[in-house]
Amino acid sequence: MTHPAYETLRPVTPSASVLLQYNPGPMTLDGTNTWLLRAPGSDAVVVVDPGQGGDGHLDLLLEQAPGLSTVLLTHGHVDHSQTAAQLHERTGVGVRAADPAHCHGAEPLTDNLVLDAAGLRISVLGTPGHTSDSVSFVVSSADGEALAVLTGDTILGRGTTVVAYPDGNLREYLDSLHRLRSLDGLIVLPGHGPELPHIGQAAQFYLDHRAQRLEQVRAAVQQLGPHVAARQIVELVYADVDRAVWPAAELSVEAQLEYLRG
Repeated sequence: MTHPAYETLRPVTPSASVLLQYNPGPMTLDGTNTWLLRAPGSDAVVVVDPGQGGDGHLDLLLEQAPGLSTVLLTHGHVDHSQTAAQLHERTGVGVRAADPAHCHGAEPLTDNLVLDAAGLRISVLGTPGHTSDSVSFVVSSADGEALAVLTGDTILGRGTTVVAYPDGNLREYLDSLHRLRSLDGLIVLPGHGPELPHIGQAAQFYLDHRAQRLEQVRAAVQQLGPHVAARQIVELVYADVDRAVWPAAELSVEAQLEYLRG
């Protein structure tokens, strides 16, 4: 699967379209995916992760979502949430997130909450780990048929994600991956990168990757000593990874060290 041109609305499923923001980088991959959800025939629109400011993305989003009824955040990182307050100010539509600090004119999201909006049923899954406030959204038809899952940064369209220590927690992240794996055959609509055809396979790939990295970190600790710094482990274990992401890798190593100590 390939990404669309920037800032061009691309249908992905009959009920989900993506608007790719032009904010590519080492941590955002091709850019932030802003998702627009609506059942066929619905005039209302649900927006998930309106993105960050400064480049006209919000104006283009509003052009594509004249029936905006609900705004949801997968988590509070700037590249997903920065425009949320402005979006609320311009439209009056409430913004809901797991962290009350990122809510605007609406109540926080809670695990297992079910929302009926834009002709769809949207179930909130608490999937902490990347951050403490990370959630995923299972999108179903009005009659309850599960269609897709939006995973934010918990599962990306390519590569792997960062467990952003100290806010992120590896034990919680692994639990979240198991929870997502249980959704089995749903299509994955991620926060960055292209959509994936199968949540079960994607989650298992991430679990296998984490197990491999944990073994590498464990071996590095045995080699370098129990008081080794995370940066030393990054230089050893992530030697073949682009140095631009080494600071993020260092956060993940800190989370892995905490997990191993526990």
